[in-house]
Amino acid sequence: MADERKIARPKTQNLVIENREKLSITGVIDVDSFNDECVVVDTELGILIIRGNDLHISKLNLENAELDIEGDIVSCEYDDKQSKSGGGGFFGKLFK
Repeated sequence: MADERKIARPKTQNLVIENREKLSITGVIDVDSFNDECVVVDTELGILIIRGNDLHISKLNLENAELDIEGDIVSCEYDDKQSKSGGGGFFGKLFK
C-alpha cells in the first residue's frame, strides 16, 4: 500500500539584525500591530514582538513572507502564550 500522507515541511525562520539598526525577518504571516516603539508580527514559529525606538517598516512582502524593520532595535521576543485563536489579542493581554 502506498502511503499518501503528506510530509509536513519544517517551518523555517531567519532573523538578521544589522548593527541594531535593521532587522530582516523571513517566515512572516502577518503584521498584527506596529508603532514607533513596538512591532507585533505573526510568524510561522509564533508571535514575535520587536521593541525599540523610531521603528518603521521599510519592507513588507507577505507573498514571500519577508519583513524589514529599521530603527533603534532594543529587543526581539517570541510570545508563545499569545495566538490569534487565543482571543483578546495583543492589547487585550497587555491591559489585562
